[in-house]
Amino acid sequence: MLTAPRPFPYALTGAHTTLGPVITMDAWAKLAQVPDRRKPGSALDGPFITRLLGVEGKSWGPEQFATPETVAETARAALSSAHLDARDITAVVVVTCNPYQTLLDQDAFTLMRMLGIAEHVLPLQLGAGCAGLARAAALVAQLATERALVIAYSVPSQMSFDEDGVMLPAYQDNAVHPYGKNLWAAPALFSDAAAAMVLERDEDIDGVVLYSRDSQTFGDEPGVDDPLIHYLGGGTEHPTGAPGSAEMACFGMNAPEIAHYYSGGMMLNHQMLEAARPGYLKEVHRVYTHQANPLLVEEFIQRTGLTAEQAPSNVRQLGNTVSPSTLALLHADQENGNLTYDDRACFSVVGSGPERGAFITPIRIPTLQPLGSPPA
Repeated sequence: MLTAPRPFPYALTGAHTTLGPVITMDAWAKLAQVPDRRKPGSALDGPFITRLLGVEGKSWGPEQFATPETVAETARAALSSAHLDARDITAVVVVTCNPYQTLLDQDAFTLMRMLGIAEHVLPLQLGAGCAGLARAAALVAQLATERALVIAYSVPSQMSFDEDGVMLPAYQDNAVHPYGKNLWAAPALFSDAAAAMVLERDEDIDGVVLYSRDSQTFGDEPGVDDPLIHYLGGGTEHPTGAPGSAEMACFGMNAPEIAHYYSGGMMLNHQMLEAARPGYLKEVHRVYTHQANPLLVEEFIQRTGLTAEQAPSNVRQLGNTVSPSTLALLHADQENGNLTYDDRACFSVVGSGPERGAFITPIRIPTLQPLGSPPA
């Protein structure tokens, strides 16, 4: 049974995204030197990886994303675009699947200290993958906070390559991890990015938000218990320093389950929104979908009758930037003059957990004010 979306009385009033240098898959393949099991002694080339994963380029900035400063600067830019100061923020949600500091939510504490967020604001850090933005929006709605700053980032270059720019051995040849044969595909597909958005409460806004874990039921199917992305090292079962923990501390993808969940989850998001807001696709200016891989994105667009203009995509050019992917699409539209003040946008995402969700909100970034309007 589909659960009805909930009210989302928030406008998106600020946003910013930071990407790394975009390199071709051939350039990345030369860096990674992934062993080619078909040709012992040789490495996979870019065209082969592109044929397998569909991505032609990657946002890849090992130096740029070496510290949280780039993430903090992205958040500052989002606040600036909203014409707000850090002291105006009443809630902070940090979303990442690969934090710089792995325990005790220290990334959230660090970023809030760097930004100058007021001491009484609680740190809320989500260990989330591609659907993290939907979970963050649903949490903001339940908090009923006035002005929330959501910070999202993914830095696979820091998790899969060493400081000399060499792919970690565990991703190249791993006989311990259950997905050991294809671990290299995760750093090949996922890309570096940081993004932030500001959500401001307005009771007159009739937005909606939905969120589901799908652990009990998945549409008409039984619940899903596979996490989709498997990172088994570093927890109590494989604590850091224990034998085999390094080999387990890698992102492994269950590709068949990912494809099944993405296809089903995106359609469930669509059906739930359509039930709550019949004809919603005609009311929103953009539908920003999670950029899992090109084929899955294109399949959803075709099944819903969307056009490429209504639902832009960047995964072929940038790779999968995880939680920042939809905000990267928004930021590109903002930079290219494709948005006007009060345009409605739908963000629809699915990801590891598994979890999925969507929200519809007006875009009220002050710089998008129509010409002649008073300043915000």
